[in-house]
Amino acid sequence: MSELQKPVQSLPGVGTKRAEQLLKLGIESVADLLYHFPRAYQNRGKILSLAEGAMTGQVCATVLTVGSTVSAVRLSGGRTLFRFSAFDNTGKCIISFFNQNYLRDVFIQGSTFRFYGKIERKGRSFAMTAPAFEPWSETVQPPEFYPIYPLTAGLTQKNLQNIIGTLLMRLTPDSVTDPIPEDIRKKYSLPELSAAFGAIHMPSNYAELDTARSRFAFEELFLYSLGMGMLGKRRRLPCDLQFGKTDLTDFFSQIPFALTDAQKKTVNDIYIDMTRKETPMARLVSGDVGSGKTICAAAACAIALKNGYQCALMVPTEILANQHYHDLEPLFKNLGFSVKLLTGSLSAAEKRKVRLDAASGKADLVIGTHALITDATTFSKLGLVITDEQHRFGVAQRQALAEKGKRIHTLVMTATPIPRTLAHILYGDLDVSTIDTLPPGRQVVDTFAVNESYRARLNGFIRKQVEKGHQVYIVCPAVEQAEEDLAENGETISLDYRPGKEVSPAIPMQAAVDYAKALQNEVFPDLAIGILHGKMKAKDKDTVMADFVAGKIQILVSTTVIEVGVNVPNATLMVIENADRFGLAQLHQLRGRVGRGSAKSYCVMVSEAKKGSDAEARLNMLCKSRNGYEIATFDLQLRGPGDFFPTGEEARQSGEFSFRYAGLANDASLAENAAKEAKALLESDPSLCSPKHIHLSLAIERFFKLTENVVN
Repeated sequence: MSELQKPVQSLPGVGTKRAEQLLKLGIESVADLLYHFPRAYQNRGKILSLAEGAMTGQVCATVLTVGSTVSAVRLSGGRTLFRFSAFDNTGKCIISFFNQNYLRDVFIQGSTFRFYGKIERKGRSFAMTAPAFEPWSETVQPPEFYPIYPLTAGLTQKNLQNIIGTLLMRLTPDSVTDPIPEDIRKKYSLPELSAAFGAIHMPSNYAELDTARSRFAFEELFLYSLGMGMLGKRRRLPCDLQFGKTDLTDFFSQIPFALTDAQKKTVNDIYIDMTRKETPMARLVSGDVGSGKTICAAAACAIALKNGYQCALMVPTEILANQHYHDLEPLFKNLGFSVKLLTGSLSAAEKRKVRLDAASGKADLVIGTHALITDATTFSKLGLVITDEQHRFGVAQRQALAEKGKRIHTLVMTATPIPRTLAHILYGDLDVSTIDTLPPGRQVVDTFAVNESYRARLNGFIRKQVEKGHQVYIVCPAVEQAEEDLAENGETISLDYRPGKEVSPAIPMQAAVDYAKALQNEVFPDLAIGILHGKMKAKDKDTVMADFVAGKIQILVSTTVIEVGVNVPNATLMVIENADRFGLAQLHQLRGRVGRGSAKSYCVMVSEAKKGSDAEARLNMLCKSRNGYEIATFDLQLRGPGDFFPTGEEARQSGEFSFRYAGLANDASLAENAAKEAKALLESDPSLCSPKHIHLSLAIERFFKLTENVVN
């Protein structure tokens, strides 16, 4: 067993209890621990004087000499306050700690420490409360960067720093097997794995951090490209389904509108895939909000059904499943085909009936949620599977649905506009069709960016929309206020940091739960306000969204989990709080929730973005552009591909894929090189069966396990 494969309990200081805590973070092996990267770094290398630090009003680092012994004062509640003075050439500082008796032996008069905390001015002197500290001298200086890790109950930053620090001291180039082949690593001047682990966890400077981050970004993109390439090769085996020439005249006669040129091209791509190619269709349809992807998917269903095969359409939520069912059932009923709905909320008897119909072939098209991929659901003659909002499903989930048949046709759809070059990297296993034009007459949503000074006017506008009988979305970046707090306060450097990139203190996030309460109690006590977020149970989320669709809720305060495809024609206003926290592609998606009816619709983004900042540039772009692909390309150039895969709360929902540290805008050449090397490697060893690639196969398996939450 290699060092990386050993259980985490093989490490000193990790007993049964600590191992249980680590398991909650998904850490079982030494490899899991090493790949549990910091989410940010405190920069303690920038030393300020007491006077300078107090002026900033922020957490900072300062070097002080202890000027007195530590005194103790007993307080009520059994607490003890320990205090002493320390100084530099700009003044004296009173430093306080609570209930830490051992500090009497640490802070010896005349010794020097680096303190990290908030400096407050108290008259002619200064004060700090419970700062972090390390001994400081001309010969012994602590690191500039301190890692901030994702935590769980019972684990502290110091716990993880100590465990990982001890592990790093044991690592050597011979003790770990690098998943990147040596020739590829040397070709692109990537550091060895052991050195990269040390630099990503305990960087000495910006340059070292950036080099390590680039190495792991390449590794991530390389493993992703290999996994997609292997999946694509399996899909390209000869197809058992030989569909013949299919007449769709009666299908198109049921549609009360003319297809756009982009829709016609997409349908033609699908038709060629399903009727003229020897391999099964494996196609992604990428289309902007409201571009008409569903009718293209329906055309694919018509082709399969007319050739005597069944279809399955999987969507992430019951609301979307019901919406698709009500749109498609009448259409296919008129063509003589049976459409069934299979969701978790059906009774056991209802589910059993739908599954019997699917297994016997009585159900031609089954629309459903994850219930479609359970072992209990089988099909008599499945020929086409479709997944809608594909980013909400992991690769393994899509594959599980496809395996309900034998080498069948697969179509996946996304409403996230993805530039073509990026789509070919991200979806190496799929052909790509892009619907980049909207049907004529699509509602234009007027978009504005405002700051807090407009709050009263905005609240008045919200009330005006409700008084007109309309509904309002308010989207917040966090569920609860505590989510905005870092494990420790202060300036942090995130993993996507690049040297030269300005790092500024974060503006406090608006939290959905607290904000909804404040609106209900203080601003709109007479209105019906609902709350929706990812920590709610699926059934409760569906109930809230159904109430909003039905008009029972006038203002819905939500995080980004509100569904892309849900139609609420009566919703005319989208308010996005802390809009600078989101990327453009995500903001554009949120804006797409309104403007679905005949009434004039609006999107208002509230932000304190600084003038001339990237955040301001993003918001201005959204205000002037309605083209999702133009917006996505701009966003990709400006900030990277984070929006093309969900992050934060959205990424915690079942099955989504999320890159952890690759940024394709800044790492465009890395992405291209990683994809190129993966393709070349698979040409020489398509299944990675060579003994020298066994560790690479394990790394791919581990990579997709980490980046996907697979539903069994």
